[in-house]
Amino acid sequence: MKRHMPPFSPRSSRRLCTLRLGILLLFLSCSTVLTLFAQRHTGLFHTPQQRAVRFRAMEWNVENLYDTLHDEGFVDEEFLPTSERRWNTPRYFHKQASLAKTILAAGGLQPVDLVALCEVENDSVVHFLCHRTRLARLGYDYVVTHSADRRGIDVALLYQPETFSLLHSETLRVPFDPVRERPTRDILHVAGRLPQGDTLDVFVVHFPSRRGGAAASEPYRLRAAHLLRNMADSIARLRRRPQLLAMGDFNDEPQNRSIREVLAATFATLTPHATPFPAEGHEDIAGTYYFRGEWSRIDQILVSPALLTPENPFHTSTGSIHILAFPPLLEPLGRGTLTKPFRTYLGPFCHGGISDHLPLTVDFFY
Repeated sequence: MKRHMPPFSPRSSRRLCTLRLGILLLFLSCSTVLTLFAQRHTGLFHTPQQRAVRFRAMEWNVENLYDTLHDEGFVDEEFLPTSERRWNTPRYFHKQASLAKTILAAGGLQPVDLVALCEVENDSVVHFLCHRTRLARLGYDYVVTHSADRRGIDVALLYQPETFSLLHSETLRVPFDPVRERPTRDILHVAGRLPQGDTLDVFVVHFPSRRGGAAASEPYRLRAAHLLRNMADSIARLRRRPQLLAMGDFNDEPQNRSIREVLAATFATLTPHATPFPAEGHEDIAGTYYFRGEWSRIDQILVSPALLTPENPFHTSTGSIHILAFPPLLEPLGRGTLTKPFRTYLGPFCHGGISDHLPLTVDFFY
């Protein structure tokens, strides 16, 4: 028995078209909402006026990231399993895992694009951090110096190849007086192409320490600052749109001569928020390093003035830099409510923390 189809009518056709149009509009509306949600939470939110994509850089002195093996030609015996410090494999693995967790947390839902590290021993420890910890899934590449520092201390830059395409890298050796000074860490210069096509020149520094007193050691840091400034000025003359970023442990604060007199002619110093991130309960933190009862700002991020111009396709602002104060990085200061960095060692004794410095982050937008 054949089924009889209802006769065609213009009214039923209009109803069907209206129903289909309603379903289509509902689908498009849901898709739009999901797209906007995803874009907001990955730093890719678009407005009719501008396109704001986040590019985050991080700086961190990680306090003596040594492996457990002796490097021939360097004085690293204090960080061996047989030393007084008893630096062994479980402690090394714990520190690496803690560093990776912090770098992951610093990025949020989007990986940190550049990570400048001070006080790393060699390629081995940086390779382990990038490929044997939770960072492995993020695909970081890296560049490490091979300094003449007697303890084998170097600096490194981790980068995301998708947002920072490596063009060139080199190291700059700071001249020193062999009679009165020890060789210090090299300055690392890395140039990379940004997603919008411009070049960003990055310098990672760990200036000479204040061993022997701040005044006595100041000429050495001034020499390092002049080397950085001369290199930055030379590069700026070659670039159509110079974009310079210097990060690291300067062992000087913004008011000291190496920053105020030498580098201020080429760079602008970014001042972190008065309150670190996250802010709750950490209003007492006034720097990145705590020594002899006082906070200091020896860890710094400097940029060329052009990067502070909103009209620049790639730019930042003075309000985009933060001290990271995640709870695992802190410990109570005495019996009060104040805090200080949770360091790995107190003298020769393992204290169990991550670093005696707090990290800095800065956001750029393009």
